[in-house]
Amino acid sequence: MRSSKFSTTDSAALRQVALTFDRPVLMAGVDEAGRGPLAGPVVAAAVILDDLNPIKGLADSKKLSALRREKLFNEIRAKALCCSIAQASVEEIDELNILQATLLAMRRAVEGLRLKPQLVLVDGNRLPVVEMRAEAIVKGDSLIPAISAASILAKVTRDRWCVELDQQYPLYGFAGHKGYGTAEHLAALRAHGACSQHRKSFRPVTEVLMLKDLP
Repeated sequence: MRSSKFSTTDSAALRQVALTFDRPVLMAGVDEAGRGPLAGPVVAAAVILDDLNPIKGLADSKKLSALRREKLFNEIRAKALCCSIAQASVEEIDELNILQATLLAMRRAVEGLRLKPQLVLVDGNRLPVVEMRAEAIVKGDSLIPAISAASILAKVTRDRWCVELDQQYPLYGFAGHKGYGTAEHLAALRAHGACSQHRKSFRPVTEVLMLKDLP
C-alpha cells in the first residue's frame, strides 16, 4: 500500500492555508473632491461595496452628469456594505497645505467605516496614513468601482455644501462654480474680498487679501 506523502497534520495545515487564500478580502475604495477650489473644505469618502448588490454605471464622478451623480449617491448609500464621508476644514487646509489636508480627510473617511477593511485602494499617487494595507491607483476612479463610488459620494457631498454656502454668501456664485477659480469667482473676490470660507493660503485669495490691506 502506497504511503501518503503528507501526514494528517500536514493535510489539515494545507487545507487551512487554502481557506485563508480563498477568503475574500474586504476592500475599501477612497477618493476626494475639492483639492482645486479656492473655498470650502476638501471632502473624502471611503466605500466598501457589496458584491451581492452590484451598482450599475459607476464611473469617475467628473464624467457623470449632476443628476446621474445624485441618483448614484443614493444607490451607493443604500447598497454598499458601508461608507464614510469626512472632510478637512478650510482652517486645516491653510494650516497644513492642501495635500496634507486631503490625506487627513482620507484617513478620517477610512477610520469612519463601520467595517474594517483589509485593503484600502486610493485614487491618485499618494497615500494617507492608515493601519491596514493601502495602495495608490492612478486614475483609480475610472478603474476600480469602489473608488468610483467614493468619488461620487465625495463630489456630491461637496457640491451640496457649495449650494448651501451660496445661500449664505450669494455675491460669490458658489452654487455655479463650486468654489473653482472661474472668471466670475475671481471678479467677485476682487469686488467683495474674501469670505470666511475662502482658502487664504491659495494665491488668488492671498492676492486679494494683500490688495485689501494696501493703504
